Amino acid sequence: MADQLSTSPDLQVIPEARPPAGPQPVDEQRMEELLHRLVNDMGAALAVPLALIGDRHGLFETLESTGAVTSDELAERTGLSERYLREWLLAMAASGYIDYAGDGRYRLSPEQAEAFCHPDSPAYLAGGLQNLTASTRALDRITDAFRTGAGMGWHEHHPDVFHGTERFFRPTYLNFLTPMWIPALTGLEERLQAGARVADVGCGFGASTRILAAAYPASTFVGLDYHRESIEAATGKAVAEGLGDRVSFRTGSALDLSGEYDLITYFDCLHDMPDPLGALRAARAALHPDGWVLLVEPMGGDTVEDALNPVGRVYAAASVLLCLPSGLSAEPCAGLGNQAGPAQTLALAREAGFTRAREATRTPFNLIYELRP
Repeated sequence: MADQLSTSPDLQVIPEARPPAGPQPVDEQRMEELLHRLVNDMGAALAVPLALIGDRHGLFETLESTGAVTSDELAERTGLSERYLREWLLAMAASGYIDYAGDGRYRLSPEQAEAFCHPDSPAYLAGGLQNLTASTRALDRITDAFRTGAGMGWHEHHPDVFHGTERFFRPTYLNFLTPMWIPALTGLEERLQAGARVADVGCGFGASTRILAAAYPASTFVGLDYHRESIEAATGKAVAEGLGDRVSFRTGSALDLSGEYDLITYFDCLHDMPDPLGALRAARAALHPDGWVLLVEPMGGDTVEDALNPVGRVYAAASVLLCLPSGLSAEPCAGLGNQAGPAQTLALAREAGFTRAREATRTPFNLIYELRP
């Protein structure tokens, strides 16, 4: 009978009823969970800029060097206002950024010191405090962009965005670039050891360029970025580190590659570019026939579900404030965003003319791609 009914030409299929519009009953447990999350997030939103104040004043380093102290003792050691320090210490302890030792004393644990005091540690996140706090300074402009669809160039942000970006990404590059990422690309390490010509596109302050140059003294490097102030800073850092004879930096867009390179790199920047396809096409044209493109992008997946985790939460939010506006800031504007994911990224590489494109490796925060002609 069921089969007869389902195939009858006279039977009308009634659509599944949708929930009525308007207010729905509130699930009290889910309501409580949401409120807990909101309160927690409100505390985090306030704790991050307060931690940045501590970073600016060197308070975490002072706590590491002195051990458990009271607000009076911390004020005496730093010359800062005891009353502000008393409240700051309480706020940081409530956030778990420092520990309360009892009797009015606060201290920094070894784990907290790694996160706030040791810039070479893979756990160092102080730069993220600087970068993300600065990104919210553009809130009014990004609010208006929701109406207009306009972009906002990377260079238009507060300077803390540039400084914080290097401080945030440098520990990852320092700990993973040469030990893990370079060896993951077939034959690349040997080429760099023998001597290669390398272009680092979108280099910012040049942390990635300088790390590679220090590791591979037989190779030469040029860093390229359209932001003049970043190029000036990168040049000064390279000279200070004794790399000026093999490392140079110049102002220019991703389309301004000239000459031929054995390796072209993009570190956490392709998705910020208004024309990522054009950038990859320029790289393909400037690449040695047996060369490599090392493309490092923020961790992202191919589905919404892939982003529903703490790392995806941070990156998706940062994309709204920083990456997407940058990608919409000039024509042609792809507006890629930092959550493009492997499928879209590799498709873009193939469209740009790379016949061999693959995900070479990954970390919790990054996807690393190998692109070959």
